[in-house]
Amino acid sequence: MTEEKIEIRLFSKKWFNRLLSNEATSGLVMIFAMIAAIICANTAARDPVHHFLETPITVGVGKSLLTQSIEWWINDVLMVFFFLQVGLELKREMKEGFLSDIRQVLVPCIAALGGICCPAVIYALINHEAPQYIHGWAIPTATDIAFAVCVLMLVGRHVPQAAKIFLLAIAIFDDLGAIIIIALFYNQGVSLALLGYACLATFALYILNKMQISNFLPYLMLGFVLWLCFLKGGIHTTIAGVVVAMTYPMHVAGMADSPLNRLMNVLKPWVDFAILPIFAFSSAGLYLGGVTAETFKHTLTIGIILGLFLGKQIGIFTTTWILIKMKIASFPKQVTMLDLYGVAVVAGIGFTMALFVGKLALPSEEMQQEIRLGIICASVISALWGAIVFRYGRSLKKFVSEKILKKQNEPL
Repeated sequence: MTEEKIEIRLFSKKWFNRLLSNEATSGLVMIFAMIAAIICANTAARDPVHHFLETPITVGVGKSLLTQSIEWWINDVLMVFFFLQVGLELKREMKEGFLSDIRQVLVPCIAALGGICCPAVIYALINHEAPQYIHGWAIPTATDIAFAVCVLMLVGRHVPQAAKIFLLAIAIFDDLGAIIIIALFYNQGVSLALLGYACLATFALYILNKMQISNFLPYLMLGFVLWLCFLKGGIHTTIAGVVVAMTYPMHVAGMADSPLNRLMNVLKPWVDFAILPIFAFSSAGLYLGGVTAETFKHTLTIGIILGLFLGKQIGIFTTTWILIKMKIASFPKQVTMLDLYGVAVVAGIGFTMALFVGKLALPSEEMQQEIRLGIICASVISALWGAIVFRYGRSLKKFVSEKILKKQNEPL
């Protein structure tokens, strides 16, 4: 093999690895999956796809059998690995990253809290006379980090690095908030006996951590036991992924590299380019034939759109502005209030987690149409407006300032 061929092969491998590690790439794949789902929902493929997702699959040994639809296996099994990745990212940030310093944690934590509470309040106010929808208050509270980062990457040279880090920190706290909300509010009929067994499984995972066992297999086996306890005990199964992530060791004596980082490197491509696109395809099938002017007047749709698009802006930007005015927070000089507003807008992209919470909160198929419409509309509007703010905001601000200055200098 010639030197030239070796160089080309190495270049291709490096380029491919860089492509897989790019957050914007995963966001684009999710966009394609969403578009494919909408196309299938509005063409002859609609019924075949629906029947495929409803196809039952049986897994088990002997008399212990579990029969569920393919869509259920996607939501309750594949998405466990997504939450495992989220948990690993949270632990890494808490141990060595942005969340390890309380001084850095405070500002995005409070901003994220504002970005969770304000959309929930807006949604609740709009749906206060519709008790059948009020349980969906958490749908517009979370940010989709892959989509949000994708938008920032597309307008990259117009976004200061500090603003990107701020958005990532907010998204991390949003994920943590979503996990807590799912654990507290979207579980049904909790069995205390099975919860006790789950505690034993969690303690066993803790022992593995203290023994500094880096092999993931025993964690996976105990995670499966925990998953079964949650499944039968009324707690949503995705929480099992978070528990396993929190007990997996960050560092082990005698190992040069981090087991946690190594697991993340293995898991991330599968989650970003397989699990999340599959979930997006199975969840985002919006039937446009059922969308009318009346659909946009539906309080469920309005609550989600205004919660994500306006609620995120108001909650995140207002709390950040107050912290800056009170001199609790400060940002580099290159980060303007316009940049912070742009971050608050982009945080209104709530695709993945919003769809997931929507299925848990209001599982009725009649409501899913409005939920999908609200989430997709709000996410698209937030993405477009956020891109405009970052791409043209500074130029517009400079133009307006020059016009005002010119008018002030004109003779009376």
